[in-house]
Amino acid sequence: MTQRIKPSLYKLCCRLLVAGVSCLTLAMPAAAQDAGRFYPRDHIVLDLTLGLEWLRCSAGQQWDGETCIGSAYRLTFAQAEDAIVQANDQIGPGWRFPTRAELSSLICKDCAPPKINGLMFPGTLSEAYWTGQTPLFLPRNRWTVNFFTGHSYARFFADQPMALRLVRVRGTQ
Repeated sequence: MTQRIKPSLYKLCCRLLVAGVSCLTLAMPAAAQDAGRFYPRDHIVLDLTLGLEWLRCSAGQQWDGETCIGSAYRLTFAQAEDAIVQANDQIGPGWRFPTRAELSSLICKDCAPPKINGLMFPGTLSEAYWTGQTPLFLPRNRWTVNFFTGHSYARFFADQPMALRLVRVRGTQ
């Protein structure tokens, strides 16, 4: 006896295939979906899709070889800029704020909060993280990406404390 696929699931799969997404991807856990994209290397995660290197831990945390330990800092934008200078002095050049698109690319829509691959980025806070971008019509605000909701927002002022994850172009050392 042949089993029939429910019409609604069939329509969804057809739409996804047209968009370039396999129906099998829907059934895979987030870590499996990211398997070809991320490659962990100690305290850094290589993003093979975007050609970037991410720090595995949020600013304030430290990689102990297995996970991120300590508490993530919540920094104002100016404090975050200072943290980037320190990171470049202490762990090598090229570290910067991610763009909104770069940071949003880490969002795992199917994950429970925090909406990120927890194997690659353990200890991520379920809250907003800074990007380096200013909204066009809100020059006093900054874009953030929220790992609780999975959305980006332009409503935060530079003097409000947010979490920070640093990135650099792959090979910048």
